[in-house]
Amino acid sequence: MNVLLIGSGGREHALAWKISTSPLLDRFYCAPGNLGISQFAENIRLDLSNHIDVVAFCHKKNVDLVVIGPEKPLVEGLSDSLRKAHIRVVGPSAASARLESSKAFTKDLCTRLSIPTAVYGRFTNANEAKSYIFSHGAPIVIKADGLMSGKGVVVAMTLKEALAAVDSYFDGKGSNMEIVIEEFLQGEEVSFFCLCHGEIAVPLGSARDYKRVWDGDTGKNTGGMGAYSPVAAMTPYMVMRIMHEFIQPTLKEMVAIGSPFSGILFAGLMITDDGPKLIEYNVRFGDPECQVLMMRFKDDLLQIFVATAEGNLAFASEPELLDEASLTIVLAAKGYPESPLKGSQIHGVEEVAFLPHVMLFHAGTAEKDGKLLADGGRVLNIAAYGKTLKEAQEKAYSAIEKIRWREGFWRSDIGR
Repeated sequence: MNVLLIGSGGREHALAWKISTSPLLDRFYCAPGNLGISQFAENIRLDLSNHIDVVAFCHKKNVDLVVIGPEKPLVEGLSDSLRKAHIRVVGPSAASARLESSKAFTKDLCTRLSIPTAVYGRFTNANEAKSYIFSHGAPIVIKADGLMSGKGVVVAMTLKEALAAVDSYFDGKGSNMEIVIEEFLQGEEVSFFCLCHGEIAVPLGSARDYKRVWDGDTGKNTGGMGAYSPVAAMTPYMVMRIMHEFIQPTLKEMVAIGSPFSGILFAGLMITDDGPKLIEYNVRFGDPECQVLMMRFKDDLLQIFVATAEGNLAFASEPELLDEASLTIVLAAKGYPESPLKGSQIHGVEEVAFLPHVMLFHAGTAEKDGKLLADGGRVLNIAAYGKTLKEAQEKAYSAIEKIRWREGFWRSDIGR
């Protein structure tokens, strides 16, 4: 089977690593890929916005399956173009990707289906948004209605922060800007993943992501600074509740409105004292949650991806995960998430490669004259697994000690 993987981050490196172990795999391509992915797949240059070229490449190389990692190509309808060309794809249509691309669409869906979520309001006007904030007080959450690479959310702990967030969203954005303002939820945050096709869903596991840039969950939101899996709060009973109260009603509704969902559905949840509530949906694996899930994944990932794309999930067994815990730490370039410093040299990755139960996933790296350089905000992930979360944590942080990179930083409290 010939496979094309779309993406270039740590998430795609983890997927490439796991897909490469499948006995079903023949030729493996990745567009655009990264240094780490090149160990498993042939990195190729494709203009992902030019769907005609992507389809032509798939036909030329006899690609049997396309796996789309990031959200942007999904929202732009790449999976629609592939399906029209009779190419199997793991990834939802543009219409069903609205579950991620529009916070307002998802919040309204939750209201219709009585899916537990934060109380919210939708606004296209800064003054009306500020009036809502004054009437509800802080802390409060302000979200841009659109794709923001994981950085479009402001958790404002004061009125001043909330009002400044509103100004930042509307300033110079034109009349089409919309934001969602919702209540601040307290509890344990969980990322829960399923593979879905139509009204059928297969659970894939849980993870806990660390969004804030600094220790103690302080500083600005990022794409994610680390994660671990599994999450203790996701007991078999809680998983059953999430499937029954959140996932299945959502899938049924997407079918009913003519936008059936096929691909990875990622429910961002808050386990509150009143039970689980939906923070948001995403329509792909999280990054870095994907890394910790792949560290625990025992089954043939490519086989279950094929079942998803062909609509045969009803006949697929629930994927088996290792009982062990896994944890990943993101190494970022100084200045991230605002203006990361590029071009600095990183030493020590070769030493990490030989450590047992440890994987190093590339996210934003480049190679020049035999030197490994930082070429992004989130640059590397060091992931490990162990019998307990503490053991996985110790292995990951011990591995980081091998890395010598003065212009890089990471959180020291992932998993604590």
